[in-house]
Amino acid sequence: MIVMDITIYSSFLPHDDPEASLTFYRDILGFEVRNEVGYGGRRWITVGPRDQPDTRSAT
Repeated sequence: MIVMDITIYSSFLPHDDPEASLTFYRDILGFEVRNEVGYGGRRWITVGPRDQPDTRSAT
């Protein structure tokens, strides 16, 4: 049997409401905000689990 170790380093999660997304990932799931960028009326928020510094999700 072959054992595979799969690691996800990043994923992109589209959203319509950045504040609701931030509340969900930060306050409910306990992720930390790693980066936040706004440009041209858009907003990119990068979050990740506190105990996995190499994993991040951009919403």
